Amino acid sequence: MTDTPDDKRAGVTPGPLPQDPGRRRFIGGAALLGVGMTLGACDDVRDGKAPPVDQALSGAALDQKLREQVKTVVVIYAENRSFNNLFADFPGLEKPLSSLSPAEYRQRDRDGSELPSLPAPWGGVLHVGPQTVDGVSYPTEQAYQQQLPNAPFALKGPQGEDLPLGVVTRDLWHVFYQNQMQINGGRNDGFVAWGDAGGLVMGHYAQTRYELRLWDVAKEFVLCDNFFQGAFGGSFLNHQYLVAARPPYYPDAINSVARSQIAALQSDDPADPRLKPLPTSPASAMDGPPQFGPSALTPDGYGVNTLAPPYWPTWIRDTERPDYSKPGLPNVMVPQTHEHIGDKLTKKNVDWAWYAGAWQATLEQFKDSGGIPKIPNFQYHHQPFNYFLQQGPQNPAERNKRLRDAGLGDTPATNRFLQDAQAGTLPAVSFYKPQGNLNMHAGYADVASGDRHINSALKVLRESPQWQNMVVIVTVDENGGWWDHVAPPLGDRWGPGSRIPALVVSPFARKGTVDHTLYDTGSILRLITRVFQLETLEGLRLRDEAMIARGSKPMGDLTNALQFAG
Repeated sequence: MTDTPDDKRAGVTPGPLPQDPGRRRFIGGAALLGVGMTLGACDDVRDGKAPPVDQALSGAALDQKLREQVKTVVVIYAENRSFNNLFADFPGLEKPLSSLSPAEYRQRDRDGSELPSLPAPWGGVLHVGPQTVDGVSYPTEQAYQQQLPNAPFALKGPQGEDLPLGVVTRDLWHVFYQNQMQINGGRNDGFVAWGDAGGLVMGHYAQTRYELRLWDVAKEFVLCDNFFQGAFGGSFLNHQYLVAARPPYYPDAINSVARSQIAALQSDDPADPRLKPLPTSPASAMDGPPQFGPSALTPDGYGVNTLAPPYWPTWIRDTERPDYSKPGLPNVMVPQTHEHIGDKLTKKNVDWAWYAGAWQATLEQFKDSGGIPKIPNFQYHHQPFNYFLQQGPQNPAERNKRLRDAGLGDTPATNRFLQDAQAGTLPAVSFYKPQGNLNMHAGYADVASGDRHINSALKVLRESPQWQNMVVIVTVDENGGWWDHVAPPLGDRWGPGSRIPALVVSPFARKGTVDHTLYDTGSILRLITRVFQLETLEGLRLRDEAMIARGSKPMGDLTNALQFAG
């Protein structure tokens, strides 16, 4: 990678992205398990029929339609749900959960042997308690979901009732190295062994077809059932992948204050996907969760697990320079200077913005001091553009234009993203990050609140003056540690990781279909790139080249979910 002017001004040269380091050499390759033969197909949820092929446009004709018809792309980015967790047996899926044989779901122990049963959820099912939903009390201390067979299961309450979507369950590990160990070369049989929640990872909600509003949205528009999180692991890296298709880079990390954050791997290869367990780690998953040291940075300096932004709002504020993080902290990422999708859009004079729920509320609540907001659960590491020099406080005009407050709540009266949607003034590319308690993240948010919020946002968008030329992608950043059975395709060192739900909502959607095309988080960037005729981000190019080199098709750009009149 060559230096940009910003790189030279900052005195930091981003690390070159590895071409294709064979990131699964230690854990074996993965077949596509039914994906590869049906790329581009769509099943109609209503009658089981795919759209006629003569309706499809491709190549230059499709490019022209995209340029003429699509004027606004909106990305709603929620949190931490695997596909199975919410859409396990949605009609028209290529590989529904109910179709699996035991060999396709049984989990293995840390020594590779098959587990005799699922261990009880370590630490319980709930995050806090007691919680009361629909008149039923869910105490934290009461043990349930015990003595489960080695199989996926419907989440239940203490009386055996289906666990409602309004209960806040405990959080699960969702981290870079463990996600790869859980996927285990595409077998997806290490989720229990290399997680911290026992058998809970195998749970899914049984009542989503009746209670999940997004289920009905998926039936009306397009549900993508081969859409994978762009990067292995958690929210930090996947937010970075959403905007830049690559991880952030910490130069000379080994000789920096961040040295303590470097992962200890099972070999000297910096691309080894296997984190080294501590000597005190239990040998069997039946005896408790594995134990690991820090792993925020790879040995060659890439940020793969949670690191704080260099700018306020961040974890600890600098009292001398209140727009910045406190200096000298090992868990803070340095400012980034490589190009992201916003840079590509700016070069083409295409307007864009990141709307963050509770951004201004966080700034105002803690404007005179450092602090960690608890309500409405603002998450610093979910704000990817706040890591970039280009949008840093030294560029106030650019920062204020691009990093926008989305306000609070579900209605245009308080939510400024929805106000702009209602007024028809959304930028051509608009990312929307709901506030923490409305993003569906286990551990501090429930599914029902986030589902209601996103559905409300979609209603406002569908009534917007911009709707007739709009494409909305609704997805989550990553799986949140929840198991999924579909093998991610072999990509590059960074991913893709586990399968996650994604919906395409648009007047141009192939309505009522399930799209089986192979996608990942970077497919959102591919669509934006194609619609607005942008330069291709290096990370997208490298992933596609890695897949093509293996004889695989590259990731799709979501256009198979769309159709235009010829």
